[in-house]
Amino acid sequence: MRNAPLCSWRTAGKAVSLAGLSSLLLTGCEAPLNLEAVREQSQQTVKRTDFYQAMARNDEVIVLSGNNGVVLVSADNGKTWRRQNPTQDSFLALDVCPDDSFIALTFSNEIWHGDTRAENWTSHTLPSQEQMMTAACAPDGSWWAAGAFTTIQGSTDQGQTWSETTLNEDAILNNLQFVDSGKAFATGEYGLVLTTEDGGENWDYAGYLPDEFYAHASHFRSAEEGWVGGLNGFIYHTTDGGESWEKTPTGINAPIFGFVPGPTGLYALADNATVLQQSGQSWRKISTSDQPLYLRSGLMLPNHQLLAAGGRGLLLNLEIPVAFSAGTD
Repeated sequence: MRNAPLCSWRTAGKAVSLAGLSSLLLTGCEAPLNLEAVREQSQQTVKRTDFYQAMARNDEVIVLSGNNGVVLVSADNGKTWRRQNPTQDSFLALDVCPDDSFIALTFSNEIWHGDTRAENWTSHTLPSQEQMMTAACAPDGSWWAAGAFTTIQGSTDQGQTWSETTLNEDAILNNLQFVDSGKAFATGEYGLVLTTEDGGENWDYAGYLPDEFYAHASHFRSAEEGWVGGLNGFIYHTTDGGESWEKTPTGINAPIFGFVPGPTGLYALADNATVLQQSGQSWRKISTSDQPLYLRSGLMLPNHQLLAAGGRGLLLNLEIPVAFSAGTD
């Protein structure tokens, strides 16, 4: 309030008790609106009001999606972006398919299908009444979504028809990944780790995370080896397909929200603009910023560059020290 005009503050106080007064009492006291600043902000490709959730790429473009239907597309490895809003619903998940097209899940339980240039998008409504939280494209091109009540849905005809299964557990699945044509993992609430051996036809328990650990993010390198991350900077590692897990030291307390695999190793994205690099059986912080903003999704670029995205329009391009490259992935 210290920088507000005094008459505006007093008039606002009277407006509460004298609701019948004309709004003209306010117009003479308000600070002038800087329309040029508003126009400049509205024309920016990357905005401070953006909260990015997912990133994927094919051989032509990188696609970044987030709240309020925002989709950013870059054809030059993140140097420049074009902005579009195929919907006003917030995007929760994004993946690239074997034919180089994209699928993206919205909060309103729709799968949006984008072409290889991410220029044209069409929506497909999911049949379940349960809230879906994640989506993935399988190696055979089928579309998959998972979410509340351990519900998993799949389509082999690009969203025309869907199959649905549930393990009847009141738990949310928020990570889904296919590691090959038959094997996939789903992780989520109450430490659940689910798996399929037949491309999604049947799902069963692979194991449980310690202390019902809630997995915000997961990445499986193979059918045997994987990592999950969550609150308090915890990262757990499995080498037996999720049956048992071992905690790996991170040195931070910030929540882990994403993993980025690459030729130089595995990276973890966390709150406070934090990037961790796997180093043997532990993790080291390689980012220098401590902005109070989350990083949620990212990918590796050429020349040892990591591109990550998160809250309030945060786009981080981090050069990876070659000397620290672990070569574990």
